[in-house]
Amino acid sequence: MKREILMNTTARETRVAILEDDVLVELMVDRPEAARMVGDVYKGRVEAVLPGIQAAFVDIGTEKAAFLHVSDVALEDDGDDDAEDPSDDAAEASSGNGGGNGGGGGGGRRGRSYPPIQDVVKKGQDLLVQVSKEPISTKGPRVTANISLPGRFLVYMPGSSHVGVSRKIEDREERARLRQLAREVLPEKAGGVIVRTVSEDLTRETFERELKSLMGTWGQIQKKAKRSRAPAAVHREAKLTAGIIRDLFSQKVDSLTVDSKNVYDEVVAYLEQVDPTLVSRVHLYTDGKPLFDAYDLEREIRDAFQRRVNLPSGGYIIVEPTEALVSIDVNTGRYTGKKDPEKTILKTNVDAAREIARQLRLRDVGGIIVCDFIDMESRANREKVLQELRQHLARDRARTKAFQVSELGLIEMTRQRVRASLYHTQTEPCPTCDGTGRIFTPETVVRRIERSLRRAGAEGKDRQITVRVHPEVALFVIEQEPQFLKGLEKTLKLTLLLRDDPLLQPDEIRLVATNTQQDLSARYNLG
Repeated sequence: MKREILMNTTARETRVAILEDDVLVELMVDRPEAARMVGDVYKGRVEAVLPGIQAAFVDIGTEKAAFLHVSDVALEDDGDDDAEDPSDDAAEASSGNGGGNGGGGGGGRRGRSYPPIQDVVKKGQDLLVQVSKEPISTKGPRVTANISLPGRFLVYMPGSSHVGVSRKIEDREERARLRQLAREVLPEKAGGVIVRTVSEDLTRETFERELKSLMGTWGQIQKKAKRSRAPAAVHREAKLTAGIIRDLFSQKVDSLTVDSKNVYDEVVAYLEQVDPTLVSRVHLYTDGKPLFDAYDLEREIRDAFQRRVNLPSGGYIIVEPTEALVSIDVNTGRYTGKKDPEKTILKTNVDAAREIARQLRLRDVGGIIVCDFIDMESRANREKVLQELRQHLARDRARTKAFQVSELGLIEMTRQRVRASLYHTQTEPCPTCDGTGRIFTPETVVRRIERSLRRAGAEGKDRQITVRVHPEVALFVIEQEPQFLKGLEKTLKLTLLLRDDPLLQPDEIRLVATNTQQDLSARYNLG
């Protein structure tokens, strides 16, 4: 399978797109005002202990106190190095910005018995915790006291004594070699490690160098924690771009394309130290046409906010996010097949299974998901659809579980939820429909304006443009980004005017040629 990573960077936004066989499957967005928290370490103070739910609330300085379950409080483990613990992979997948959960373990300990929460932590106690799930909707962040520090080849766990190897390394001899290497290098009582998937053929020298670096980071965290007064952040996880390079860019990725010279230089410098063989796969994009436009991604990104997703066969799915779960409905649409209705239904359901797996990754949907496939009489056909769904879910870095197809054609599944979905981070309740719909936030509208103007600059046909927006968006630009247009004028060699128009919708944009008043919106407003 062909895999590519694209990085689009501006002063106020970084977007990372992951493509598989030229199809967009994941999109990650990072903005200064919505910095990612997963993996960050805080010195917190226990605010309340609730024996009824075996949990505590910890003040880490966020708007809402963080939730700490008793299973996420650091406990001494048995140190059984030979245990084939499935949490090895869970912890690896959880590390860093690049994927799933981010920092902190605990998943593999479910089902064990724990002492009462009131015997483990006390109200007013200072506690070192790591964010494992970001605040979502009305809930505060979730934290764990089981700190884990991810590197490129290792995940270091200072509070554990477990040594594990990613299950994705399938060669038994290599797994045994890496486990033995970890035992030999890891100092006694210095913590535990998980050897990550990219560590096949890892040398002792590289292992020792990264372990020393991670242990040094842990030492710095401890020193800062001693000097700090709770609540305080004592360690920040790597930024999105750094996390992607560390966690995702490996021999399994064919190319990494970056449109920022600074980011390109940083990536190359990092890879020259950890894996020089990958440097040739890094490319600096310098064309005038915006990077995501060159790959025709903007329309796909826009479609990720739509309810309806068309299937290649002519059928379609409807994605409906709700407070409790996400429902996905499958329909045959205009696809009627030839003669056999069961074959028609099977083809639509198989197409839908592939697309559902892609949409869950692209939209970063988490929690409970119910897929309403078209009813099939054949048990064998129901099994085919389930296997197709599971096969494509296996590519997902977030943990997923799909249950058997019910008699009603429903497949219930869960997907690890670490942060709010793309839908919730990029949109907000529409004030004109009492929350039943969504509109783009002013920040997102401004970024769309920026992309549209960059298209205009690259095309070079229209040099004087008036940008018409809703007054709320205009006010946002004046108050939050007063140098926005001046910066683009200088960069793109355009003459720009900003005008508010109360007749426009809150997230509507109109680009007009200043001299002729010709509407340019259709030409440049792609997303």
